Amino acid sequence: MTKIGILVGSLRKESFSKKVAANIAELFPKGFETEFIEIGNLPLYNQDYDDKNNVPAEYTTFRNKIKELDAVLFVTPEYNRSVPAVLSNAIDVGSRPKVANVWNDKPASIISHSPGNLSGFGANHHLRQILVCLNMPVVQQSEAYLSNVAALLDENGKVKNEGTIQFLQSVVDTFVDLIKRYEVSSFVFIKHMVAYLE
Repeated sequence: MTKIGILVGSLRKESFSKKVAANIAELFPKGFETEFIEIGNLPLYNQDYDDKNNVPAEYTTFRNKIKELDAVLFVTPEYNRSVPAVLSNAIDVGSRPKVANVWNDKPASIISHSPGNLSGFGANHHLRQILVCLNMPVVQQSEAYLSNVAALLDENGKVKNEGTIQFLQSVVDTFVDLIKRYEVSSFVFIKHMVAYLE
C-alpha cells in the first residue's frame, strides 16, 4: 500500500483547504492510502530543541509520521502572497536537523486556492522553491490553482463542478504516475546496489 500524507495549510475548522483536500483524497486509486497529517500542534521550530537534545514529543511524532509516507500532497491557501506560517513551520520541523531531513526524495504535489481570482499562485510557487531545497520531486504539469474556491463547493463541502472534478482527477493521476516512477527508480537503485555489494 502506497501511503500519501496530506498537509493542509489552514487550521480553520471550516477551511476551504480541508474541504478541497477531502475531495481530492477520494480520487486516489486502489492501492493508495491517504492520511491527513496534523501540523497545528507543532511548537514553532527552535534549533535549540535539537541542539540541546530537548526535542518536543510533537516533533518526534510528526517526523516519524512523515518518514512512513511514500509521498506528500500539499493543499494550501495563500497568506500575504506566500505560504501560511503553520505550513512553513511544519516543513521546518521536518527538515531539521538537515542531515535528518524527513522530506528527502518524497514525491510531492501542490494544490493552491483562494476565494478570489489569484488562486494562491504566490503560495504555490513559493512552496515549490522550498521543496527544491528539501529534495522533493514535485509534479510540474498540470499546475493546480483553484480560484473562487467557495463557489466550487456545495453546502456539504463537495466539489460541485464536473469540470473541476475532472481536472483534480487529472492532477491526482499525474501525481500517481510520478510516485510510481520514483518507486520503480528506488527499486532499481536498491537492486543495483545489492548486486554491486555482492
